[in-house]
Amino acid sequence: MVPGHQQEWNEKLATILAISQKMNSERDLGALLDLIAREATNVLLCDRASIFLLDRGRNELWSKVALGSNEILRFPATSGIAGRTATTGETINVKDAYSHPQFYTAIDDQTGYRTRNVLSVAVRNQKGEIIGAFEALNKRVGAFSQRDEDFLDSLASHAAIAIENAQLFGELRRREDELAAQNAHLLREVETRYSTHGIIGAGPRIQQVVRLIERIRDSLVNVLITGESGTGKELAAKAIHYLSSRARRRFVALNCAALPETLLESELFGIEKGVATGVESRVGQFEKADGGTLFLDEIGDLSLIAQAKILRVLQERVLERVGGRTTIPVDVRLLAATNKDLEAEIAKGTFREDLYYRIKVVHIHMPPLRDIREEIGLLANHFLQEYCAETGRSSMEFSPEVLRRLTAAPWPGNIRQLRNEVMRLAAISRQNRITEDDLWEGVPTPRYQEPAARTPQPQSLKAAVGQLEKRMILEALEATRNNQQQAARNLGLSRQGLINKLKRYAISA
Repeated sequence: MVPGHQQEWNEKLATILAISQKMNSERDLGALLDLIAREATNVLLCDRASIFLLDRGRNELWSKVALGSNEILRFPATSGIAGRTATTGETINVKDAYSHPQFYTAIDDQTGYRTRNVLSVAVRNQKGEIIGAFEALNKRVGAFSQRDEDFLDSLASHAAIAIENAQLFGELRRREDELAAQNAHLLREVETRYSTHGIIGAGPRIQQVVRLIERIRDSLVNVLITGESGTGKELAAKAIHYLSSRARRRFVALNCAALPETLLESELFGIEKGVATGVESRVGQFEKADGGTLFLDEIGDLSLIAQAKILRVLQERVLERVGGRTTIPVDVRLLAATNKDLEAEIAKGTFREDLYYRIKVVHIHMPPLRDIREEIGLLANHFLQEYCAETGRSSMEFSPEVLRRLTAAPWPGNIRQLRNEVMRLAAISRQNRITEDDLWEGVPTPRYQEPAARTPQPQSLKAAVGQLEKRMILEALEATRNNQQQAARNLGLSRQGLINKLKRYAISA
């Protein structure tokens, strides 16, 4: 290469490097296209420069109409000199645009610009795929040279990398915005669902619960929620959390009865690495709920050792992981629930009295469904609408006879059992109206006549208790479709306790 040309080429390379640095620092695609066009115009000493990007889905080329403009020009990918370059990948250098058969005059007609000469090169990504065309218009003096072709081709390869990076960044930012919008929407849904408006009921007992929850919304006191299994204790806990100042922090729930004693302590407080072979460090539920709310369901099933450690955390606001030697500060609001009579458990020595009064600053009792039968129709219709909304099924309704039988049913599993039965009815019903033919055998019919009362036969107290216990077990198994774990919870027993009684009464599940 002639020394003068070598120096000129070195200057061109330095210019391309400087432009590339500018391009790589720009993340907005529109601003990047403006930057590339402006730099190419200055270096090539031409009137205009544009990058036409290929939209494969629509088979179109598109570009910004002018620097700093938000107006987008689109035309078929097979049209014009830019279309030819984008289709074939060839470099086209035209001295007289209007004499070239590929020149697309519609763009000049649309923009009012008069093109004299054109230089067009392909823009390829790192895989060698053509993603567009780089076009320079109207050399200020003469026509575009071979060196101009080489420069524009080199600049196009650097521009392709910057464009793909900007497109990727834009896509990531768009997805991030979508996720943020979805999270905000989900949070609003959660807050609405678990506000007191999510507790369905118009009667005095449910409204008393609602008013109490709303009264303690600005308080951070610990709350004990009592009631039979399936009465909505966790729903009440979530309502308390999402109405409080901790609503934007985590709500962590743990069923104390579902974990074996050997794992409960590490689940609550976490464990340090190396306590046993293969054990990795793990954060416990108290730490996960830091700054938020921890809901301990079935707290009456905790061992006295676990109760003592929970009491220490509540008193001192610090904990130690299993195998740990350092204390970890935690800020947790505790909501506890149980279907047991904790005062009776205290009398038996199985529950700590000091912990009882620590967790029972406010007491909320969730009534069993049999005591609020006036709410059954409202609840059943709510669950039915919920099913239709979740499955996209058209609106459904209950026949009056079905509502009467639902209201008369015993519901030992309470609201949870009612919801499950409504979901089953909605799933199996072929019509939009649920009739008596869809009901399961456990729901009594209003036409059912009680048999004539028999003269009670003398029997021992033990035999009478046994008969009552056997009948309750059979009803619980029937209500839960022979789910022993759920039946045991409904009866206030452990699963092993239920198994022992099944053997005692020779009941086959």
